[in-house]
Amino acid sequence: YGPSVNITATKKIAAGVVAECQSNKWNVAVAIVDTHGSLVYFERIEDTQTASMKIAIMKAKAAATYRRPTRVFADTIAKGGPAIMTLPGVVASPGGLPIFVGGKVIGAVGVSGVTGDQDEQCAKAGLAGK
Repeated sequence: YGPSVNITATKKIAAGVVAECQSNKWNVAVAIVDTHGSLVYFERIEDTQTASMKIAIMKAKAAATYRRPTRVFADTIAKGGPAIMTLPGVVASPGGLPIFVGGKVIGAVGVSGVTGDQDEQCAKAGLAGK
């Protein structure tokens, strides 16, 4: 792990996520956590489903904790690896991505509100603009 993501970077990432989602008319919640999975920044678009607020945070925490996209968990289960579900804090849905700087994780972003693939698309857009 590297030094934790700062507030300036989190706001840029969230702005990229929101811009991508709004361009597609998707209502989502976006959460950005530090290296320990603690919430640093949170934002949601109006009319985002209630459950997505907690799910976005959970996806971000899982991506930071395990230093990998949450898609990995879904793919592992789909390939017949259910033991991964015994790990604490696993979220088997795309949309959680670690934030890397210099090859080290400095936090993670989690997006929830549409399909997992669409959540991940928005998360990637946010990271592209960091």
